This record gives sequence, structure tokens and C-alpha cells, in this order.
Amino acid sequence: MAKNETSESSTPTYSAEVLAQAKKQLEIIRRGVEEIIPEAELFEKLCKSLSTAKPLRVKLGVDPTRPDLHLGHTVVMQKLKDFQDCGHQVIFLIGDFTAQIGDPSGRSETRKPLSKDEIKVNAKTYADQALKILNPSKTQIVFNSQWCDKLSITDVIKLSSQMTVARMIERDDFSKRYGAKEPIALHEFLYPIMQAYDSVQLRSDVELGGTDQKFNVLLGRDYQKVAGQDPQVVIMMPILEGLDGKLKMSKSYDNYIGVTEDAGTIFGKVMSISDQLMARYYVLLTQENMDDVAAMHPKAAKVKLAKILVERFHGAEAADKAAEDFESVFAKGQIPEDTAEITLESKATSVVQVIVDNGLAPSMTEARRLISQGAVTINGEKVGDIHAQFKQAGEALMKVGKRRFLKIKIQGH
Repeated sequence: MAKNETSESSTPTYSAEVLAQAKKQLEIIRRGVEEIIPEAELFEKLCKSLSTAKPLRVKLGVDPTRPDLHLGHTVVMQKLKDFQDCGHQVIFLIGDFTAQIGDPSGRSETRKPLSKDEIKVNAKTYADQALKILNPSKTQIVFNSQWCDKLSITDVIKLSSQMTVARMIERDDFSKRYGAKEPIALHEFLYPIMQAYDSVQLRSDVELGGTDQKFNVLLGRDYQKVAGQDPQVVIMMPILEGLDGKLKMSKSYDNYIGVTEDAGTIFGKVMSISDQLMARYYVLLTQENMDDVAAMHPKAAKVKLAKILVERFHGAEAADKAAEDFESVFAKGQIPEDTAEITLESKATSVVQVIVDNGLAPSMTEARRLISQGAVTINGEKVGDIHAQFKQAGEALMKVGKRRFLKIKIQGH
């Protein structure tokens, strides 16, 4: 059956009202998804949920592997909110146990395991950001250490016996590493097994994941069947492209929008994307009606998208302020009112050092890269030398990239 078809012949006992409501929910859930496996089962589950007034248990598992999230990480969270708004029970699972193993998905080498302290810090970041999208009062947050820490070696052996090495090697990442004679540690085989065990413990009806998680979430269906449970439906969400519109959003590609970045930076980055990419961001990151978006002028639509995303992470007031600042800086050529001002005690101060010390770049290496790319100006003139220093007393306006400004007073001696 094609992924966008539903079968009503398998649900003859449901009323016309239930069928209509299930179709409406399915239409909402389909938005932006890559694949529903299998869709007929999801439709059946929706019908049963509506007829019994029992919400579906919808699981999203995340491993807190890094403290800095970007919009690409929030695509699956947005789909989780769609389920939540349809009245279903959302379970946000933080894999504090599985993070100690390390997800091998998409890896060409064994992932370095995290310490418990690192996991604890990152877990708080994930939960905080998720609750900016989800309704906190209706979101169940759980940690898989609650049940995984209790497993004995006998339990682990029993779980492992339900999986064959041949099936594991079918995974694209494992098969590539095996073919290239790259080492595969035995503990990496445990990762998808433990993720599948999470689904058994939570008795999930639906599990969400990015397309890179397909093997892991499908395995949950197998383990639920062995446990005598109805297998979960798997919903695959696409990988979000970064600002360049080509590569996946990633900090390593410097094409990301970080959810913890300041309001002005988020707003400005959204305004820099193409119109085509803007439409995709609307579909995957918002619940806006796309007919309404299509009817808007592209610039107005982009401003609205930028305000939606800034408001999500910083509030409505910050979104309005970011829009005003953007308009004044880029449309009228003005400098933001809240531009920071500093005083340099010495003329012989490195430009790179000033950039880093004032948070205009995260590292000396990045500051040098920005200068080399011509992205740094002082009083309107590009800085062409990574070793440049402030040599004259007086005042200067530094601009880094398109959105970051710094007023500098240089004292003479």
C-alpha cells in the first residue's frame, strides 16, 4: 500500500464521525513526514484511540550527546507537538543510559562515550528546549536509566538473543564499516537493542525519529511483538537542510540556526535563507497553513517565520525587537540601539582578540576565518590581515558578518 493511502475496509466497526476525525488527524500527522510505517496501522490506531477515548502513547527518544541544539534537532519535536495537539500522550525520552553506549547511526567510527556529568548537563538542555515547543503540562519526560540500570547481565543476554549478527550487519553504517575493515565494537550492537527495549518498557504506540534512525525504531516493533505487545508505528522525519539549502543543518558546516543563539542572530539567519528553503522550514518547523503562507509576499512570509522561531525560544517581545532591529539595520542602514560599547586601553590590541573577547566569534580560529573571508569591517573598511591591530586612538565601529556590531573607543598613550 502506498504511504499516503488508508484502508477503511479494515475498520468497518467505527462510526462515520470517528473515521472523519481519524482522517483529519492523519492529515495533520502526514505533514512533512518522510515515511509512515505502516500507515494503515496508524489509521487503525487513531480510530481505536478516538472510539475508546484512550490517547496514543507517542515516543520520541533523544540521546543528550551535545549541549547545543539547532533547528534541525527540533523537526521531530514539532511533529511530537502535532500529536500532542491531537490529544495524544507525548513521551519525551531522554536516553541517559543509551548515551553512555553511543548511537552508531551514521558513524564511520566508534562514538566516544560520554561521562555521566556530561550527560546530565546536556539532558537539561534537551528538556528545556523541548518544552519550548511542547506543552509542559502535557509532556511526560522519562529517562531510560530508570529501567536499563536495573538490567542484569542475564537480562542483557536474553535481549541480545532476539537479534542476529546477520540482521545487525544489514545496517548501512555497520555494513560500510565492515566492508572497509573498520573496527566495530561489540557494545555498539547493544545500542539499537536498548532503544528497542525502551519501546517495550513504554508500551509505545508510535515512535518518531529522523531518517537516520530507521533501523533503530523499526527494531522496536520486533521487540514489542516478542513481548506480546501491539507493534508501534514508525514515523520518519526528514533531515533539515541548513542555511545553504544543500547540506544538512550542522554546526560543523556552519549552516545552522542554534536554538540558544540570541534573538537578533536567529532572526537575521532566517531572513538570509532562500524563498524555497523558507517554505520547507514552514512545513517542518511550524503549524502555519501553507495556503496562507503562499498568499503572502515572500519578504512578509520570511519575517513572519523569523518572528515565529524567535518567539518560540525568546518570547514575543524579543521577536518584535529583533524584527525592528533588522529593519533599521538592513533596510535603513542604522546600527542597533543596544550595540555594545567597549574601551581599549592600548592601541596595539589584536582585532582577532577583540572579536573573541566580545563574543563576536566563538574562537580565535573562527575569528581569523571571518577576517580571511572579508566578513569583518572597521568603519566600513574590510580587515584584510588576520594579524591586524587597532593602531589609532579614537572611535571605531566594528561589524562582524551581517548582524554583529561593536562600538570601540581606543585610548591613546
